[in-house]
Amino acid sequence: MKSRLAIAAIATTAALGGTCAFLVPAASASLAAATTHTLLVTSVQEASVAFAGGLIVNVQDKDLNKAGKVVGDDLLHVVVNPKKGTAAVTVVFETSGGFLYGVTAGSSTGVMHGRITGGTNAYAGAAGTFVATDLNKARTRTAITITYHN
Repeated sequence: MKSRLAIAAIATTAALGGTCAFLVPAASASLAAATTHTLLVTSVQEASVAFAGGLIVNVQDKDLNKAGKVVGDDLLHVVVNPKKGTAAVTVVFETSGGFLYGVTAGSSTGVMHGRITGGTNAYAGAAGTFVATDLNKARTRTAITITYHN
């Protein structure tokens, strides 16, 4: 029974992130606290391809640290709904530590707020948020701040 409680607490932590501290009973207080991490990169578009008359777009970027060194890549899969005037964006951030997965809604304001939904390797069980802010009018350079815990 205790192992089921621990498994349930771990699953709750992965699903609810920071709110877990308020939801998990004191009996599971022995579980390690989640550590918050922040990644800051500048994403530079390298390639894009559109399908279905531009309603589906895939964009591949390289991600640079503050010193201008390539520290990873990201891939965006954008699906536009012209009837609603919206876009759904799925994002994969790749670094030497593994993959981080995220989702967001498209934005015409130059700023997108999304959420981290999981990851692999060092990012396994990751949850959090990201903010992507366009740095130029062409939207080919973007400042990205990823805040996650696992």
